[in-house]
Amino acid sequence: MQRLFDLTNTVAIVTGASTGLGQGMACGLADAGADIVLVDRNDVAESANAIQALGRKTLAIQGDLKTIGPVPMIVEKTLQEFGKIDILVNNAGIIRRTPAVDFSVQDWDDVMNTNIRTLFFLCQAVGREMLKRKRGKIINIASLLSFQGGITVPSYTASKGAVAQLTKALANEWAQHGINVNAIAPGYMATKNTENLRNDPVRFKSISERIPAGRWGLPEDLQGAVIFLASKASDYVNGHILAVDGGWLAR
Repeated sequence: MQRLFDLTNTVAIVTGASTGLGQGMACGLADAGADIVLVDRNDVAESANAIQALGRKTLAIQGDLKTIGPVPMIVEKTLQEFGKIDILVNNAGIIRRTPAVDFSVQDWDDVMNTNIRTLFFLCQAVGREMLKRKRGKIINIASLLSFQGGITVPSYTASKGAVAQLTKALANEWAQHGINVNAIAPGYMATKNTENLRNDPVRFKSISERIPAGRWGLPEDLQGAVIFLASKASDYVNGHILAVDGGWLAR
């Protein structure tokens, strides 16, 4: 049974890997045996140190994914260092909170460019390499707002809805070639992205009361899900959006 979840001798790219969910998932994959390519616009030293402490190799690539400019570099440097790409975790994302009536063009474009445009073209670039080898695992990070509308986050909701649908579209094309494309939809997580919500007593209380698990999620809560979707255990799972939400969608 352990062999189903063993990621020894695999190489995983994780975007948005400096802190939070990206860091948590990168460490989980490393603990299961993967070497990790850490992609972020910010310094990833903390994540790299944690992964190296687990005995795995790391490669740090700095790039701002609000544009597709870094995409070829990410693939090229990974192949130069490791010779292959087994796993891609598209975690990088941003959110802007403004009422829809006041939402700016710049905020719309920044969120959509990062959360879906660059995500697609990184899937495309990595997918080309995986198609050559007839195997690979792509894991996109969706959201509860792939299913629900949210409040004051129109571009984020639109982008995460698109992530879910793109995941299904790519699965339809690539499953027959041995590539599994799936997504994780995290619930309300205690990260920098939700700091404003957690600092708002009214919103924090209303959200917390609706979570059946009775708490907000932590980065390590995604580790089991990402290892499952990156491993042989999920070889017949295609186009699935796995909610890790403490039961939020069930309520």
